[in-house]
Amino acid sequence: MNARAADAAAVQASAARLRAAGRAPRLALLLGTGWGSFVAQVQQAEAVPYAELPAFAVPGVRGHAGRAVLGRVGPHEVIVLAGRVHAYETDEPVGMNGAIRTLAALGVQALVQTNAAGSLDAALPPGTPMLLADHLNLPQRSPLAGATGTADATAAAAESRFVSMVDAYCPRLRAQARAAAARAGTPLTEGVYAWVLGPQFETPAEIRMLRLLGAQAVGMSTVPETIVARQAGLRVLALSLITNLAAGLGDEPISHARTLAVAQEASTRCVPLLEAVVAALEV
Repeated sequence: MNARAADAAAVQASAARLRAAGRAPRLALLLGTGWGSFVAQVQQAEAVPYAELPAFAVPGVRGHAGRAVLGRVGPHEVIVLAGRVHAYETDEPVGMNGAIRTLAALGVQALVQTNAAGSLDAALPPGTPMLLADHLNLPQRSPLAGATGTADATAAAAESRFVSMVDAYCPRLRAQARAAAARAGTPLTEGVYAWVLGPQFETPAEIRMLRLLGAQAVGMSTVPETIVARQAGLRVLALSLITNLAAGLGDEPISHARTLAVAQEASTRCVPLLEAVVAALEV
């Protein structure tokens, strides 16, 4: 069995395992650092460890639980992916490919992503949520590079790698999210998210460069997942939780421990916001 066929078999096996729960989710969420407690909002929840899903890689970073949770949030049947594999863990941006292709195989129509990010804008202090309007792929790495990006080697599959990234973050879902946040009393600022490979934090000179390029936030995830989700036909919405001012913009030392601490404190405000946004989405 070649690698692409093996990938296809893993996706189908993972989808079959998740279908056994008797759910038909059309909406998926991928939870990043600081958003993990959202799983408590899932009603009638059934959790499946990533280790039981052949297409899923298991995260190795603290704060990423590594399980899929099926259930309901508001009017929606959902599947929540609690944790992601980052490109800096393997030096490849493909860690979530199998998981996202499994979502598509399940019939999911839209993916809501969350992450933790550093702020490049004084108007976005720590604890603030930001809605992604666009992104900068600074490493210029793609989860679609190399292989066909799908399970077979047909010409059509190869051609599907050339995905337009205009409106990578669905304008209609973004409008619904802004309206829901306004009703909840937490208006959402939109901004451009810059993806860097990591795992080291950025230098002050790099932050000055990113500001000149038009970014409002910087982080180490989300962009590879957005690319493969768009190629798989999923609409994408994404939110960042600002956990720190980027290098050179504040006096607080930057560390992963500090990121986790701020994210934990801010989650009490951001998780209810996410719940309101998810309940309001039309998919």
